[in-house]
Amino acid sequence: MNATWNTLHGAPPRIIAHRGASGYRPEHTREAYELALAQGADVVEPDLVMSRDGELFVRHEAGLAHSTDVATRPEFAGRARDIGGARDWWICDFDAAEIATLRAIQPIPSRGTQYDGCSAILRFGELLDLAQQGALRRGAPVIVDVEMKDPEFFAAHGLDMAAAVAAELAERGLTGPAAPVWLESFDHAALANTYRRCGNRSFALVEHMPDAATMRELATWVSGVAPYKSLLWDNAGKDSGLVAAAHALGLEVHSWTFREDRSPAPFDSTRAELDAAFALGVDALFCDFPDVAISARAAYGKR
Repeated sequence: MNATWNTLHGAPPRIIAHRGASGYRPEHTREAYELALAQGADVVEPDLVMSRDGELFVRHEAGLAHSTDVATRPEFAGRARDIGGARDWWICDFDAAEIATLRAIQPIPSRGTQYDGCSAILRFGELLDLAQQGALRRGAPVIVDVEMKDPEFFAAHGLDMAAAVAAELAERGLTGPAAPVWLESFDHAALANTYRRCGNRSFALVEHMPDAATMRELATWVSGVAPYKSLLWDNAGKDSGLVAAAHALGLEVHSWTFREDRSPAPFDSTRAELDAAFALGVDALFCDFPDVAISARAAYGKR
């Protein structure tokens, strides 16, 4: 393999299975994560939300209607809320035992629904167990890259996500910078709070181009930034300079989300898009189809 990668540490970029192998199975399910590990993903990425009784579950948002069968359950009809003109059910209105009765569904209409109803809603602890089992099979660590979703929302409902995450990791001996668990959030204050509690490597998610002062401040405590991929280049695919600026501060760049079934614009193909990220030196890529990205990485490394 080509040894001249442009990543911060010169190593091949890691492939992060975004919500598991979510291009092939309903996101955040045991089956999606097991498939991601079987395909060789370096990292698995769960989003965390909280039940009414403080349990951490692996879901992308507080609303359950998008990715579970809650709308078909008559016993929960009275819990529905009118949220922005849409009917939804907040996970923080349910106890963990009630959530355990729900089943996952495919949230993206263009993807197959043949696995709907087959999978229970994963708890965070169950995913940590699954990653540990995968590490034993591999003989190498499986990194779990945890995104804390909307900590302020849950705090408004009396739920302390930072404390819950730190407690779960401490109980399992998974705290500190060497632990195979990373932390990430768009809420940088909550991320900093969790980082202070447990010391795990942390990555600041960003949707907009951070200015130089923000980057310098983040570099005092985070291990990297995690930008939306469109921040890496302009509308013509020209380098924006973000990766080089981050690397100059000792920050890794983890970019999201690369999807085989979405437009790769401004590039002609998803392979060209992945190659562009590799050329820039992106240190990790969030991917819905981990096997595609792993194959592309291998091909790029042989150039």
